[in-house]
Amino acid sequence: MGTKHHSSSDPISDPKKRRRVGFSKTDAGIEANECITIYIASSKEDVDSPNSFCLEPIDLNHFFEDDGRIYGYQGLKITVWVSLISFHAYADISFESSSDGGRGITNLKSALQNIFAESLVAEKDAFLQTFSTESHYVRSVVSNAEALQHKVSNCRSTESNCLLKSEPSDVEVFRIVGVPVGHLYSRLVPLVLLLVDGSNAIDVLDPRWEIYVLVQERKDKQEDSLSRLLGFAAVYRFHRYPESTRLRLGQILVMPPYQRKGYGRFLLEVLNTVAISEDVYDLTIEEPEDSLQHVRLCIDVERLLLFDPIQESLESVVSRLKQENPSKKSYICKYAPPLSAVEDVRKTLKINKKQFEQCWEILIYLRLDPINKYMETYRAIVSHRVKAEVVGKDSEGDGKQVIDVPTEYDQQMSFVMFKSRNGESSSIEKADNGSNVEEQLQQLVDERMNQIKLIAEKVSVHRL
Repeated sequence: MGTKHHSSSDPISDPKKRRRVGFSKTDAGIEANECITIYIASSKEDVDSPNSFCLEPIDLNHFFEDDGRIYGYQGLKITVWVSLISFHAYADISFESSSDGGRGITNLKSALQNIFAESLVAEKDAFLQTFSTESHYVRSVVSNAEALQHKVSNCRSTESNCLLKSEPSDVEVFRIVGVPVGHLYSRLVPLVLLLVDGSNAIDVLDPRWEIYVLVQERKDKQEDSLSRLLGFAAVYRFHRYPESTRLRLGQILVMPPYQRKGYGRFLLEVLNTVAISEDVYDLTIEEPEDSLQHVRLCIDVERLLLFDPIQESLESVVSRLKQENPSKKSYICKYAPPLSAVEDVRKTLKINKKQFEQCWEILIYLRLDPINKYMETYRAIVSHRVKAEVVGKDSEGDGKQVIDVPTEYDQQMSFVMFKSRNGESSSIEKADNGSNVEEQLQQLVDERMNQIKLIAEKVSVHRL
């Protein structure tokens, strides 16, 4: 008689074996950047149009908890529309299914409200209606605002000139102060958070904040006049003892469809005019991004080239530089602008010392002809200034110095410490992470030299 054979792995034949219990995999989630797309709409016809302007936000992940991931959804797709008429937003959310995979289910409505706040409209039809019901929103905002003169003296930018020639009467800057600042900014802040790296909302309850808006008048299809907000700048007015004020540009944003058309430069030029006309102490910018600082340097260098009180000092510095021996190191501190020039520039043009010193390097570069003949000497001057900014003005003396050095291991916590001895030049040593401070400094010098060359080329073209 035959018997049924059980394999050794069969739990029936081996009572000591236990059945395995299966567990589903924990939900890995999806990054917000991978499932959210944001579009800008200037009319209700733009909504769902394949030709709509798609935003490229800096990073959507940091608006969501849990390392920027969204949990509990399969096939998730979020499409957000932002109106350039009223600055309301609508989010179309679709997904195949939703379930708790061990990490909970992300509250999408709450997460999106963290970005768009009260501007987020729940229903699509209500959002589409805002294009008609609030078509005059911008006009109502500036109706009681102060209109500023937007003709800027010493304006030599090709882009800015094109702007003024092609649209001579339909672009104007308005200054908004007081309670209306909060009303307008509450609608603009989502775009600031999405498009300006490292930005935070300003305190609209502080009456010292002012908003400068760049508005363009256009005709719609029915030939009705519409006011379009092209960009804005948030400026803080400080008190400076005893009886002066300082202006600090905290945020500036040109709406994406209107960028690279000269509008950002135009706003900066208007702010320069305001600073001069109101005789403030100076105008500064809070942590400007590289692109903004580039435009700012172009503007200020052009202004300084026409500023007579500094020309004699500049020519004297350039003449001495041409006669220097590059092998000597004692000369590198002698080419900073004289204090009298620093003060004249601040009083008249409202350019602060730090900004003027950067402009001064470019002014020297423009006067060195041929530049290649004096490049070694000039680079040594730039190198000394960069080192003073990064390491400290006393970097050539005794004592320990610390410099942050980004590494792949940890961008935030890596640094190098070095010490100079007996008055000699600081000896740069490698830290355990293998990074060489001297190489890092030279990279910064290379970047500064490239920046100087690029600005000098642009300024030279505009002067022709």
